[in-house]
Amino acid sequence: MSFTHWHGDMEAQYIYTAGIAGERFFRELKDNGKLVGTRCPKCDITYVPPRMYCEKCFAELDEWKDVPLEGEVVAHTEVHVDIEDNKLAEPFVIGFVRIDGTQGGLVHYIKAPEVRNGMKVKAVLKDDRVGSILDIEHFAP
Repeated sequence: MSFTHWHGDMEAQYIYTAGIAGERFFRELKDNGKLVGTRCPKCDITYVPPRMYCEKCFAELDEWKDVPLEGEVVAHTEVHVDIEDNKLAEPFVIGFVRIDGTQGGLVHYIKAPEVRNGMKVKAVLKDDRVGSILDIEHFAP
């Protein structure tokens, strides 16, 4: 007899750390108000968020470069209810923003009168940054 699946619930608790690349990404955002990525010299791909290894050729990535605060909305959704399905007083937009000249991107709030895919946006940074993705207040046209 062999098991192919198991019925029931399994609890799992974990802590997700930023890692080496994430820690440097957030430090640069906090201390210098800029975004950074890692570049693969073999594939000529710059990754944001940064990675330690190229996803295409598996080369170790140790070349860091500044990337623009600007990007393009690739996908977005308007949120009308909270996590418990309660209607929000004010809906908001979350989107995936591909940073110009990079592969990958950031999921974040987008504030604009109307949001559409293909729209050019720029990160609006908080003045008092703490080293978190929320140091980017939102993206705006």
